[in-house]
Amino acid sequence: MLTRLIKVLAGIAALAAVLFFAPAGPAAAQGKKIVVAMPGIPPIYASVQSYVAEKQGFFKKHGVNVELRPFDTGTAAARAVLAGDIEIALSPTPLIINQISNANANIIGIYGYPNPDWILASTDAGKKDCKDIVGQPVGVDAVGGARAIALRIMLTGGCPGVKLEDVQQVALSSNTAPAMLAGRLSFGVLHLDDVAVLEAQGKKVIKILEMKKTNPTSHYLLVVARQDKLKENRDTYVRVVAAMVEAARFMQDPKNVDKVADAAAPTGHSKDINKLALKQFLEIGFWADKDDGMDEKKLQAFINIAAKTGGIAAGKEPVKIDRLVDKSIWKDAAALVK
Repeated sequence: MLTRLIKVLAGIAALAAVLFFAPAGPAAAQGKKIVVAMPGIPPIYASVQSYVAEKQGFFKKHGVNVELRPFDTGTAAARAVLAGDIEIALSPTPLIINQISNANANIIGIYGYPNPDWILASTDAGKKDCKDIVGQPVGVDAVGGARAIALRIMLTGGCPGVKLEDVQQVALSSNTAPAMLAGRLSFGVLHLDDVAVLEAQGKKVIKILEMKKTNPTSHYLLVVARQDKLKENRDTYVRVVAAMVEAARFMQDPKNVDKVADAAAPTGHSKDINKLALKQFLEIGFWADKDDGMDEKKLQAFINIAAKTGGIAAGKEPVKIDRLVDKSIWKDAAALVK
C-alpha cells in the first residue's frame, strides 16, 4: 500500500514538473479576460474588425481571452482604460493627443485607424451650405466625443468663420443616422455606413463637409492601453493586436464578404448594408493590415491641429510621437501573424 502511494505521489510530482517547464505558447497565454471597448451603442463600423477577430477565432488562435464590450463613446472607453476598469479601447486620436498633452495621461497607442470617414451631412436639400448650420442642431456622439471633435476640425478646415460654438450639439451616441431618418434633425456628423443606412431608406444625403477633403492628413482612431499595464503584460497586448491584424487581412479577401457581414451584426445594420459599407470602408483603406496604422506624418499633423484649435491648452507642450504611440507592439504582432 505504501509502495503504491509513493508511486502515485512520484507521478504527480513528475506531471507538475512537466507543466512548470512547458513552453509558454498560445494556450499558456489564455488567462485573465481582456476587455476591449467598442465605441458606440450600437458599436460603430470600425469595430467590425474586432468582431471578425472574435467570430473567426483569431483571438483564440493567438491565445487571448477577449471580451468585446460596447461603450457609449470612444471618449468614455478611454476614461475606462485610464481608470484601470478595462484593458484596451478604440478612441479618437485627437482625444488621446489632448489627454496626454494636457494631463500626461497614463495611456499610449498601440495600433491605429489612419483614414477617417467622417462627413458633415444634411438630409434637407434646402440646407446644404456652411451658413445653413449656424444655430442649428447637429447630431454628434457626445459633447467632446469623436463626432464633436471631427465637427470642430471639419468646420475649421472647410467653413471659415463658423466655429463649433455656433451650432447646437445633440448627443446621440452612434444613433445620429436613425435620428436623421426619423426627421428629428437635418444635420449630423456621419460615418460611411450611416450614409448607406439613410440612402437605403430613401433619404437623400447631402455632403456639406468631408474630413478627407478638409483635412487630408487627419487620423481617426488609436487602439490604446495604459502604459503600466502594457509594461506588465506586454505579450498579451501583442497577441490582441496580432488577432486584429489577422482579421484585417481576412476582411480584404472578397470571398469572405458574407462572413464579415455576418460578424458585423452587432452594428445593428442588415447584412446588405454591412456588405455595402464594407466595400466603401475597404476602398479608403480603413483597416490597417500592412502596417501599424499610426503614420507619423498624420499624427504630427493632428498634433499641430490640436495645438492650433485649442485642443491642447495654452502653455502645455504638445505630445511627442514616441510618447503618443508604441510602434514596437505591431512589429511583434505582425511577426506572430506570419
